[in-house]
This record gives sequence, C-alpha cells and structure tokens, in this order.
Amino acid sequence: MEAILWDSANKLRGTVESSEYKHVVLGLIFLKFASDKFEERRLELISEGKEKYLEMKEFYNMKNVFFLPEESRWSHIIANSKQDNIALVIDTALNTTEKNNPSLKGALPDNYFSRLNMDVSKLAALLDTINNIDTLQDKEQDIVGRVYEYFLSKFALAEGKGKGEFYTPKSIVNLIAEMIEPYKGIIYDPACGSGGMFVQSMKFIQKHQGDQKEVSIYGQEYTSTTYKLAKMNLAIRGIAANLGAVPADTFAKDQHKDLKADFIMANPPFNQNPWRGENELLDDPRWKGYEVPQTGNANYGWILNMVSKLSENGVAGFILANGALSGGSEEYKIRKKLIENGLVEAILILPMKMFYTTDISVTLWIINKNKKARNSEVNGVIRSYRQREHEILFMDLRQIGEPFEKKFLQFSEVQIASIVKTYHDWQQSNCNYEDVPEYCYSATIEEIRKRDYSLVPSKYIEFVNRDENVDFEEKMSTLKSEFSELLAAEQKSREALLRVFKEMGYDIKS
Repeated sequence: MEAILWDSANKLRGTVESSEYKHVVLGLIFLKFASDKFEERRLELISEGKEKYLEMKEFYNMKNVFFLPEESRWSHIIANSKQDNIALVIDTALNTTEKNNPSLKGALPDNYFSRLNMDVSKLAALLDTINNIDTLQDKEQDIVGRVYEYFLSKFALAEGKGKGEFYTPKSIVNLIAEMIEPYKGIIYDPACGSGGMFVQSMKFIQKHQGDQKEVSIYGQEYTSTTYKLAKMNLAIRGIAANLGAVPADTFAKDQHKDLKADFIMANPPFNQNPWRGENELLDDPRWKGYEVPQTGNANYGWILNMVSKLSENGVAGFILANGALSGGSEEYKIRKKLIENGLVEAILILPMKMFYTTDISVTLWIINKNKKARNSEVNGVIRSYRQREHEILFMDLRQIGEPFEKKFLQFSEVQIASIVKTYHDWQQSNCNYEDVPEYCYSATIEEIRKRDYSLVPSKYIEFVNRDENVDFEEKMSTLKSEFSELLAAEQKSREALLRVFKEMGYDIKS
C-alpha cells in the first residue's frame, strides 16, 4: 500500500517541487483519515438513535473526532475528483475543517492546491489511490500514522542534503526515547520539525504500558510549512500538544519562556549561522551563569536553551554536529562549565550516513540534572542509581548499524536494546558495567580536565591494535616505504605523460 501510494504521489513531480508536494499528499491523507473517523462516529450516533445530533460538533469532539461540514468530507472530494475545479474543492475542504476545529488552527495547508496549478488527471489519480486506504482497518497497527511516517521519511530522502530538515530518522529518535525514558511529565522539543520526537515518545509509552495522559507536550518550530506538518502529524494520532501560537524562531521569540521540562528530545539545525546579531540576546536569561554563545554557530545556543528549560531532575537527549565536542573560545568556556557543573552524562558518536541531509558523523548528547546516587521508579520498577556526578560515559557507535534504503544506515531494534542496556547498566549500582575497547568508556572528571575538557569519544575510548603480532613501529615503517614507492611510481607516470604532450607540440606550463 505504501509503495503504491508513493508511486502515485511521484506522478505529481515535474509540475510540483518535492518540497511542495509533500504538503499536498499529507494534507489529503489527513482529510481521508479525519473523514473516516467522522463517518464512523456518524454511524455510531445513528445506531444510538441520535440522528438529531448528526450535525452538532460537540457530539464528535467529545470522542476526539474532528467535525466536518459537508464540503470537507472525503465523499464530497471524491465526487468532484474529475472536475476542473478539484483544487479549489480540496482547498475549501481543508479551510472549513480548520475553521470548525479550533485545535487545528494553523495546521492545514492554506490555498495550496489552487496555487500549485497541478495537472487535474494526476491529482485525480492520487485521490483514487488514497481513497483505497481504509484508515480504520487496524487500529492496533495505526495504519494512517504509519503511512504518514512513511511519507515523511520518503520526502526527506527525496529532498536530500540541505533540505529534509523536518525529519529525524526514526531509529535515532527511538534510541533517544529508550535512553531517557519519557514515561510521564513534560516533554519539550525546541526545534520540533514534523513532530517525530513526540510521536516516538508516545510509542515508547505505549510499548512500556505507560499512560499517555500523564505526558504534556511542548514544542516550537520556525518554518511555517513544517509547523503545519507537525500539527497534522500529531492530530492524526490524537496527540495534544502546545507548539506555540505561531511558527517562530526559538531564540528570537521563545513561546515557552517559563517552561520547565522533565524530558527534552531534539535535533536542532547543525552549525546554524547566522542565528543572532552581534548585539542581540546578550542578556538573555537562558545564558545565565554561562558565556553568551558565539554569533557564528548556534550549537551552544541550543544547548543552553535546553539546559535552561530542564526541571530540577530533568534529562535531555539531543543531536549535534561533532564540532561542538571540542575547540572554540566561548564554546570551550561553556563546555567546561557544563562539565564542571556535572550536567553532561553521556556522549555517543553516531555512524556516518544516518541522516538524509548530511553524510557527516554526528553526536548524541545526554544532559542530566540528576546524576547523584538515588532510587527512582521507572515503569513500576525501582532502580538504584550510582553517584555519577563526576563521570561521563563515552560510546562509539560508528561500527554499529544496518543498511537502509541502499545508501543509508539505521539502528536495528536489537542494536538499540544493546546500546540502551550499556547506558542503563552504567547508570545503575546493581549492574556490572565494564569499559569495552572501541565501544565505551566511563571517564572521570580528572581525566576530562587532563584532556582540556574535550568531549571527543576517541580521546577516552581505548583503541585496539587488531594485529597484535605486528610491531607498531615496524608496521609504520613498512607503510611509509610502500607510500614512497607509490609516490615514485606516480612521479615517473607524470614525467612520461609530460614527454608525450611535449612530443605532440603542447607547451606544458604546470
């Protein structure tokens, strides 16, 4: 079904950019889902003998169902799918759906279809394909949620480098959720994209038999179209969230100034520049106690924003480019204070080719405001935590992962479970954690001071010479000799080539 849908959606390409047509497809999927839920509730009311309430919003909202006027219903769209004005029909459906359901304010594409001037026959074919999805077929499997997630992933792949920043690969989000365990409390994402962190948090809660009602979600997103994607993504799954009144820059217009979150999950833009002017945000309370983050790179701005939002025992898991691990003048001073304040708990370097937008290896940071020895209840189980206030766990995951979509990597469920076990074993006093060469190392604050507060995992994790029978100096000498021979051969080839050109009458300058 997903493959057929994707093929049908791809037929829109050519007249519509991939960055645009995702809003077309996802808007239609949302309408189909909302309409199926509406018709199901409508039949329910009829079976209960409540026909007089069929057009009253309250009797739909009470069951978390969006009320749809006649012109918003899927049946109306399909009835007009072959008409020349179908784009206007769809825009009207989206507009009236949003107007009749305040929780969808700012969520749905606005005049998208009319503006894009799409081929009517291709749009009609896509409508026919979506019409075949029974969104209520298997509620346990979350059919429409899966389709939506599949499309977000495929669109991110299609847009590639420099784009697709609305989506964080699912296996990375799953890893963060399993590590920080957001069972209950407030979850925050300052750069929430299409809301993937929130979706996987809820799936984590379901997987571990938690209660979604014990979680509150807050987020913020700068890009207007991505803000709409997030609101639709969450609405499809019935997840209530406060994403701010409007799409806005988290630094320039913080819409959750007084928020204290129990869990933060984020994948902010890497190495963002510019993000503030030279004389802007100098006295921002989010930097209190630290240096003002440099103007040329927002990495430490994001870190301090998240640190300022954590509750007394809050924990954050977020992705950053590797450059944040070392170097920098202001960054160095901030990193030193974070380490000395006992906030950095774990640094995990991830494999290359996990992100659709960049080939580089990136890092997962865990910031924890409660690294002291304590007992805590997690999903009904009492855990005893070690005193880890002056230690940091380093993990190198670059040799872990399985192929995905031919040219990318992802973590399997088994690999995630193994990584998470290492981290939780390290945290707990009743487990036998051990450093493992080329995989993990628990560094003391003294070791980190000796390395001038660098958080580069390879400076701490032991490297193993796999060929133990070969002397290192001897091996280096052999490599140098082989390299010299290659250089000499290359020089001879160059000289021979130059002679040929000279004989042909060319004047070779360089």
